[in-house]
Amino acid sequence: MKTALVLGAGGFIGSHMVKRLRGDGYWVRGVDLKSPEYSTTEANEFIHGDLRDVDFVRRVLQYKGQLGNFYNQIPYKMIEPFDEIYQFAADMGGAGFVFTGENDADIMHNSVTINLNVLEEQRKFNECYEVNKTKIFYSGSACMYPEHNQLDPINPDCREESAYPADPDSEYGWEKLFSERLYLAYSRNYNIPVRIARYHNIFGPEGTWQGGREKAPAAICRKVANAEEGGSVEVWGDGEQTRSFLYIDECIEATRRLMDSDFIGPVNIGSEEMVTINELVDIAAEVSNKTIEKKHVDGPLGVRGRNSNNDLIREKLGWDYTMTLEEGIRRTYNWIARQISLIEIHNDVVKKEIIPEEEKLSPVSRFFKWMDK
Repeated sequence: MKTALVLGAGGFIGSHMVKRLRGDGYWVRGVDLKSPEYSTTEANEFIHGDLRDVDFVRRVLQYKGQLGNFYNQIPYKMIEPFDEIYQFAADMGGAGFVFTGENDADIMHNSVTINLNVLEEQRKFNECYEVNKTKIFYSGSACMYPEHNQLDPINPDCREESAYPADPDSEYGWEKLFSERLYLAYSRNYNIPVRIARYHNIFGPEGTWQGGREKAPAAICRKVANAEEGGSVEVWGDGEQTRSFLYIDECIEATRRLMDSDFIGPVNIGSEEMVTINELVDIAAEVSNKTIEKKHVDGPLGVRGRNSNNDLIREKLGWDYTMTLEEGIRRTYNWIARQISLIEIHNDVVKKEIIPEEEKLSPVSRFFKWMDK
């Protein structure tokens, strides 16, 4: 049985990868600061901990058998490396988190620290145990592409070879570029097998949909779900900035194909179905069966245009996306609408529970209760 370590397994993409790996017959250890928010983890073993802590990272890299004995001490000769590591852990979020400038230091420090810890401790593990079989996947981002190639919303250039000269539009993008190069350097100098993808706006059910770290599809679906028929939703800027969005199941399939291949990357994993944000609102409104107006307001925008170029992944892996954006938004909208309904039901129950006992009584009952006093 193959073994896998999923870092960031409590997050959106990581939790979906755990499900896929278990379905593929892997023994899986998941690691994160938190458990998945919207489902129960399917990992054989889930460990809560901080990957910025190098001592913790050293321990999670050690596979000790299928009984799930992370906390047990066993003879060091019985410790084995994992077959595969999937590194999704990062300090990240949507435009409302990444482009304010208020989180730049944390984004860079936290994510770089995690990646350095993982690579350096795996290097030491390989050296100590004289093995070198663990393949590491790193989830990069299209945010590392140069801003000057993404000024035209109609024809953005996101080919893999267009990454240099480097000029990302955010510290998040610079961190992703540095970490990508870090994995490539450890691969060259220490022969650590790595695979690197540049994700393009992954979305779907069980992703963050409120709180400021959500991506555009989830934010738009939430706004439309909360809007009344004929109401309006806020759109940052003029809404003519363009993006492409890839459904989570497609992302997981492409990532697994990359890990099973001999191709290192980096390679784009995304959709080429580019839309404006205004068009994204229209799609969400259509699947909701509502008439929705757009209210354009100031807000963080990012680059003017971004769209995946899948020429390389088609050539190297024979992969291409199959789900339309409309179908992905339909599934995501329905899931978010259910979350909103569940919150409303919960709030109603709580409200009923905190109403003073006398106020729960009918007027006649309150009268007789008053007479008894």
